[in-house]
Amino acid sequence: MRIGINTLFLIPGEVGGSEIYLIHTLLALVNSRNSPEIVLFTNLENDQFFRQIFQHVPHVSFHPLFFRAQNRPHRIFQEQSHLPVAVYRSRATLLWSPGYTAPLFCPVPQVVSILDMQYKSHPEDMTFSARVITDILVRLAAKKCHRILTLSEFSKREILRHTSALPEQTHVTLLAAEPKFIPAQPASVTRPAIARLLPFDEPYLLCVANTYPHKNVASLVQAFGNMQHLIPHHLVLVGKPRRGEPEVSKVLDRLINPKRVHRLQNIPLSDLIALYQCSDLFVFPSLYEGFGLPVLEAMMAETLVVAARKGSVPEVGGDAAEYFTPGIKGDMERQILKTLCLPKEARQNRIQYARKHARTFTWERTARETLSHFRLIGTPLSKSRAHFQ
Repeated sequence: MRIGINTLFLIPGEVGGSEIYLIHTLLALVNSRNSPEIVLFTNLENDQFFRQIFQHVPHVSFHPLFFRAQNRPHRIFQEQSHLPVAVYRSRATLLWSPGYTAPLFCPVPQVVSILDMQYKSHPEDMTFSARVITDILVRLAAKKCHRILTLSEFSKREILRHTSALPEQTHVTLLAAEPKFIPAQPASVTRPAIARLLPFDEPYLLCVANTYPHKNVASLVQAFGNMQHLIPHHLVLVGKPRRGEPEVSKVLDRLINPKRVHRLQNIPLSDLIALYQCSDLFVFPSLYEGFGLPVLEAMMAETLVVAARKGSVPEVGGDAAEYFTPGIKGDMERQILKTLCLPKEARQNRIQYARKHARTFTWERTARETLSHFRLIGTPLSKSRAHFQ
């Protein structure tokens, strides 16, 4: 089996969880027993990125398409026109597109990963034109591809509700936390990192989320403002400004002491792990997640989690997290205060239970289940290849 992988959607550092999903699934795939041959179809932004990671892996080859994915219309054109030709020339026997969209016509069977249907439930995250184009492409991918992979039972239900995909065609492959969260970093590493990143010595609450409207960061800032007088903590927000940033800024301006809220972005993984490990509590207020990877990251870092009971998060966090109900006034504050006030022994028991829960999610399982779906499809090439001859 020779698997082609469509990475044309990926601009390093810009696509969030889908980058983590692809990279760690690939790493687990190439390190697995009987790993298949892999052909990476790359763009100008990510070709060197992938080569740095996989250039010494003998069964991984590279097939660059010379265009910039930053230009989204051009990327769509390349994916629909030039990628199928490149797949044919590469002699790939199957094409996996892990970024929601796939070619309408392809000389080999296709698998697509549709991670969620966020643009349907939270249209405010995108411009009208981007939303319409995304909807067309995702629906076509769901219709044309032999198999659809997604990240949770919640996302599977969303895909079945919004596209023509069939239940037997749509399969869940769960994700996992970054392996570098194990083992926990020693204090000799975390303390200098925290001192460099944060200009205070008091305890803090942590949230890791770009400020898209559905991430609900503004509500967390408001909740923090409501209880500033009750706790000594600061609030640390890690993430890039996105379409929900004006609302976050508006709430920040109304806080009694906005200097207790700190913003960070583009930090290396080692610093992010240190921030997780040293926080008193991780708060994840997101209203919609296809998976909710930061929940597992916090648990692996031995940090208690309070999250919104929305989307796939309860499915991922299980009974190892605490939940609040968005829309119920004061519920986020109540759950945060309740968790912060846990006795030391109860707190440690919850931390250890949550870490044990998080360790049941592994990238090896993700890769194994993904590969099993590739192999089940088979490689009926003769008829489809004839169209490209």
